[in-house]
Amino acid sequence: MPWMPKTMKQSFPFLILLLSSLSIFLFFTLSPTRLHPDLDPNVSAGLRRPFHRNFTLIVKVLAYNRLPSLSRCLRSLSAADYLTDIVHLHIYLDHFRLPSDSPSHDLDASNEMLEFVDKFRWRFGEKVVHYRTTNVGLQAQWLEAWWPSDDRDEFAFIVEDDLEVSPLYYRFVREIIERYYYDERNRSPWIYGITLQRPRFVPGKHGNKIVLDDKTRVFLYQLVGTWGQILFPKHWKEFRRWYDDHKARDIKPMLDGMVTTGWYKRMGEKIWTPWFIKFIHARGYFNIYTNFLQERSLSVSHRDAGVNYGKSAGPDSQLLDKSNLDFNLYDVPPLRNLKWYDFCFGEVLLDRVVRNIVDLATVLGSVQKKETVLLVSLFGVSDVIARNMLCNFERLDIHNYILMGPGSDLLFDLARRGHPVIDTDQFLSSVMADKFRRYQGSSLELMKGIMAKVYVLKTCVEVRYDIWLLDGNVLVPNLDIFSTSGDSIFDLYVLKSLSGFLLRSSSTVRRVWKGSFADEAEAMTRSLLDKNSGKGEHISMVGTVTSLLESRAARIKKIDDEKLSVNIDYAANGSTQDKVVYWSHGTGFDSVRKRLEELKLWFLDADSSCSAVVCHRS
Repeated sequence: MPWMPKTMKQSFPFLILLLSSLSIFLFFTLSPTRLHPDLDPNVSAGLRRPFHRNFTLIVKVLAYNRLPSLSRCLRSLSAADYLTDIVHLHIYLDHFRLPSDSPSHDLDASNEMLEFVDKFRWRFGEKVVHYRTTNVGLQAQWLEAWWPSDDRDEFAFIVEDDLEVSPLYYRFVREIIERYYYDERNRSPWIYGITLQRPRFVPGKHGNKIVLDDKTRVFLYQLVGTWGQILFPKHWKEFRRWYDDHKARDIKPMLDGMVTTGWYKRMGEKIWTPWFIKFIHARGYFNIYTNFLQERSLSVSHRDAGVNYGKSAGPDSQLLDKSNLDFNLYDVPPLRNLKWYDFCFGEVLLDRVVRNIVDLATVLGSVQKKETVLLVSLFGVSDVIARNMLCNFERLDIHNYILMGPGSDLLFDLARRGHPVIDTDQFLSSVMADKFRRYQGSSLELMKGIMAKVYVLKTCVEVRYDIWLLDGNVLVPNLDIFSTSGDSIFDLYVLKSLSGFLLRSSSTVRRVWKGSFADEAEAMTRSLLDKNSGKGEHISMVGTVTSLLESRAARIKKIDDEKLSVNIDYAANGSTQDKVVYWSHGTGFDSVRKRLEELKLWFLDADSSCSAVVCHRS
């Protein structure tokens, strides 16, 4: 290089070597695996993906007068791996009680707490200390700790001071939020947060034990986990407004059948969880839980003496960290593979919506019990009446039912809460869409109702299930009341006053349904509509099926259902025991509700949700 000075030419190889060495040094020191040498490149690949740029986590530590507990808690939080993220720390110190029995002692203890948190160094974001002027207690500490600054990207990790967290907790939380919150393919609006505590408690009385297989790492459970709970912003705001509304109307968080209701009766407003549990029950929301086996978890409560424990009980779990991590912590499955559990720790099968014949066969198989299915028509049934009926089913441990009605907010809300449903609009479009063009108005709705039932019955018969058909204006004391044991020679049992029947999957019925039964049912209904000038008051599914089966010499028995049922308009209080109660579709809602309340058959609360959780062991 003639243009270079001689001295530079002599030093040029050295410069090349120096620059090469510097490049290698920077590569290894600034690479993610060097910054976090404990990360396996394959395991941590997901964590190095670009994360949502507006994501914010605020750690909210709730403390009172337990300095050793708080010190242990803050040390564990500070030792966590936060990658390169900014994480804020807010410490809430409750004031000692006034007037004080020992003012000098309480002042000294309070000053010691303040000095400690003032000196505590938090290098991951801002540190804010909120020192209260009065003693507000645990409930207010929780409820007033956070009002999200937005509805999407700000999250709170609520930590009581006797909690200890794993150094791995943050990276796991971030992976879960990216997977189940920001990823639209895996997101559910019914998930309100993540808890890091080990699942160990079933609040529903007589509920199932928590039993999970060894391969289940993540699952959904309705119960809030106060020992390390990450809260999602929109759901927390919704809860706070719900709480304010119920407090303003003096509605207590009573939920019969729950252990937590007993806590509330004993402790009152000292605790907050019964309020949140009642809210979750009303909304049908779920929490993300983990199952790491060997009693391991990412957060451990030392259960120090305080509001919840009269004396220290010791750690509830073993802390999961690098020393005992024997699986891929960050390998989380898609949402569709997760299991969902209710307050009884019974599995909830979500979104069983029948839209076509294939769906119907699958859903029927999931609900049938002893090869019998109860088909409930929600045509013309109000939302609240339908929910009250389902509370009755829960109370009686009735699960072999499927609900059918036109696509609506009610129908899809019931499906996402675990009730199997048939969307008759989509279902009929898949089997006979062109045949409805000639109908309109009330005639269209009546024809859809009848034909949807015809095709559902056809499928049940083909898979050899007996099927009870009832309208939603009926409450049953139990299904045994319709028992036909010892009298099974008939193909159809008709309950005329209840507008219902039991259709047997007999050889006769299967033969009839193989023919043109559906077309004849439509023709008969159309003929009746024409005779009644398009009015369908006197047209029923019971009459249609009975007439068509009678014409084929099917064996039909008309049950004297006046002996086993009673119209609520004529029922005396207490006279409905062990009887089916029903009412006409024309009866006003207020009248129905009043009579059912008098007969102690109203099972809803102010939120139009079941007033009790009734657990039946699986």
